[in-house]
Amino acid sequence: MSAVIEVNNLVKRYKELLALDHFNLTINEGEIFGLLGPNGSGKTTTINCILSLLNYDKGTIKVFGQDMKPNSYNIKKDIGVVMQDVAVFDELTVYENIDYFCGLYIKDSKLRKQYVEEAISFVELDDFKKFRPKKLSGGLLRRLNIACGIAHKPKLIFFDEPTVAVDPQSRNKILEGIIQLNKEGATIVYTSHYMEEVEQICSRILIMDKGRSLASGTKEELKNMIKCTENLSVEVAGLDDNAVKDIGNLIHAYGVTYEESVLKVSFEGGRHNLVRVLDYLQSHDYSFGRVFSEVPTLNDVFLEITGTELRDNA
Repeated sequence: MSAVIEVNNLVKRYKELLALDHFNLTINEGEIFGLLGPNGSGKTTTINCILSLLNYDKGTIKVFGQDMKPNSYNIKKDIGVVMQDVAVFDELTVYENIDYFCGLYIKDSKLRKQYVEEAISFVELDDFKKFRPKKLSGGLLRRLNIACGIAHKPKLIFFDEPTVAVDPQSRNKILEGIIQLNKEGATIVYTSHYMEEVEQICSRILIMDKGRSLASGTKEELKNMIKCTENLSVEVAGLDDNAVKDIGNLIHAYGVTYEESVLKVSFEGGRHNLVRVLDYLQSHDYSFGRVFSEVPTLNDVFLEITGTELRDNA
């Protein structure tokens, strides 16, 4: 696969703040590539540098094999951008907004009309063509924002936190749309602090924090980097300190907490961890309620690498 984006040794400072610390990134053609990290980790700064919207202090950036510069219009015409903050014109209707942004790249009026209609259908705004943005719900406004960014059929599309503050139904529609765009040939760069979304749609993921790349790979590769293979959660009342210690000493267990009547145990390997925990509770006459067994998540990867949970930083 050919590299669509190559970022090498990128450094960006805001006075005393080091926003990107010798950051490296390679994204290949046809990927849905996830940039996962808490707010303030450098995701948006990375995108703005790649798009040459920000100057940076050190490093090189290539897009489609060419050096990316502010005046690289031959490159930018093949890029679509859907930023976190909705950027549309309140004075224009849905149709007029999409037509305007598409017209920045597509000059042929007949082809532009076709593209605009296709973009409207893609985000399912057919019944809202004559609406102005202020009349749209938050979810519909996000869809309009997406249509404006993808109407010219770019080969590379950036989605920066596109599902922030939208309802679950709109979020699912947005994620389904991104997957469809990828199937139609677009390379996608997707930034989020919602690990579930990144796990759901991304073929490869980079975890970043404080402007640095911490780990990258498929979700399976990332999870294989940590020792956790299973997390158990058991609702149990009245567990004393000795019992918590005993459970923490079970074979393959390496982390145990007990808060608000919920026992949580992490395991490294083993096939019958749940059976051993429940056997212990039953043999010591502890009654228990709901029981959950989960494989590691990207939050577990983030926790083991950084010492804090991703959701605590978001």
